[in-house]
Amino acid sequence: MGIQYLDGGAAAYHAGACNIGPAEIARRRRAGIFAVGVAIALAGVLIAVDAPTWMRLLVLPPLAGGLISLDQARRRFCVGFAMAGLQNFDALGREQRIDDGAARAADRRAALGMIGQGTLVAALITALFVLLPI
Repeated sequence: MGIQYLDGGAAAYHAGACNIGPAEIARRRRAGIFAVGVAIALAGVLIAVDAPTWMRLLVLPPLAGGLISLDQARRRFCVGFAMAGLQNFDALGREQRIDDGAARAADRRAALGMIGQGTLVAALITALFVLLPI
């Protein structure tokens, strides 16, 4: 079935497609920007100190985390909440449990797809960085 997308006005829980509101979206956007920034800074340091090429692989974790976080903000869908069976459209820290088993399963499938896609993109970018003749 794949990952579902909702229009920009979505503000309610939809299994496998939307499980967070504005406060949680903003949190993931900030985390994603920070993590991608860490990956870029780390890449710069590794190049500046002429670190061994294999050490460039160290950018993969923060890059993957950042890309996944930014994707969560874009899709209005938190992978951590999905795996835990939660949703939150209220203030930070006011999560609600999802009781429907089919909805939880749809959320987990969507979360695993997002993790896989984000990690794959980060791995490809990292591979290019490792192969750069710098």
